[in-house]
Amino acid sequence: MANKNLTNAKRVKNDEFYTQYSDIQKEVEKYVEYDPDVFRGKVVYCNCDDPFESNFFKYFANKFKTYGIKKLITTSYAGSPIAETQLTLFGSEKSSCKKETVNRKNKKAYKIEINDVSDLTKDGITNLNDIKYLLKHDKNASRLLSGDGKYAAGDFRSKECIELLKQADIVITNPPFSLFREYIKQLIDYNKKFLIIGNMNAITYKEVFPLLKGNKIWLGNNYKVNAGAMFFEIPEDIANLEQVREVKTNESGKKVYVTRVQGVRWFTNLDHGRRHEPLPLMTMDEIIKFVTKKPFEKYDNYDAIEVSLVKNIPSDYKGVMGVPVSIFDKYCPDQFEIVGMAEDNGKGFSGGIWDGKNPHCVINGKNMFKRIFIRHKRN
Repeated sequence: MANKNLTNAKRVKNDEFYTQYSDIQKEVEKYVEYDPDVFRGKVVYCNCDDPFESNFFKYFANKFKTYGIKKLITTSYAGSPIAETQLTLFGSEKSSCKKETVNRKNKKAYKIEINDVSDLTKDGITNLNDIKYLLKHDKNASRLLSGDGKYAAGDFRSKECIELLKQADIVITNPPFSLFREYIKQLIDYNKKFLIIGNMNAITYKEVFPLLKGNKIWLGNNYKVNAGAMFFEIPEDIANLEQVREVKTNESGKKVYVTRVQGVRWFTNLDHGRRHEPLPLMTMDEIIKFVTKKPFEKYDNYDAIEVSLVKNIPSDYKGVMGVPVSIFDKYCPDQFEIVGMAEDNGKGFSGGIWDGKNPHCVINGKNMFKRIFIRHKRN
């Protein structure tokens, strides 16, 4: 069902799977633990988020002072299913729309830019109540985006949003899964630090795998959220009841539809502690004796051994090993180096090891599953 949810989202471009506050908090806190100044003096840009609804915006607005953020920018796009409908940032107050669901084509794109968070409400603390006050009383804090003719207002590819991207130091968001290739390429082209959410399958994209191979990006700290899945909130006007796992009521009294999506990961180029923790391994003899009860098989068409489970990677094998894509969940660049990749369907990216004629791993004439080729780091 989870994979079906994602497939449906790609097909109809309903990518509005909104990240829960708790998942953002769990992930981001690990980077701050590793480097307390990771956000200090930085411009943080959330460019796929309705500013009034986004939990990314809420989280970083709440942490603006604590993290020492220089500026927080958040943008939504025209046609967003939640823009201008209910502003949960504003509690139970009514928005300017008479109905909670409005024709998506009529919805406007907004930018909110926060340069400071002070105790505007004079209650002795700085929090979202101060953001609420700021947005109500400072007309410069929010404005409409216009678009450029080619792309809708607020689209991350529009000229307006690219100019905002140029200002940013770190981009943090949940981008549309259907545009992940294009999205991550833009971040790399503009040399931006980022922490974004994507599907596990993105690891094998030809736009993504070379970056992983070159140690330019990696998976996030909280690599398996909720046993490899994440729970996302879906706007009521596009919610497919077949996808819904839970219906909740938020602080504004509105129904929130929650769906579970399997195989979701954080992708980043921000450093964190877990990626430097070596994977504990047994020797080849120990694995054969206590686990597999048989020798490792070699591929017919490539000089490497087949390792079907990451936990069974032998610690003392000096050659190339074919391992599952899930290696990236526990990949330590100080322990391994990535040699390449082989697809399981004959159409995949070669990754630098195949000549284009043999894109599969083959054992006894049988095509194997998709494999990442690694070897132990040479000292």
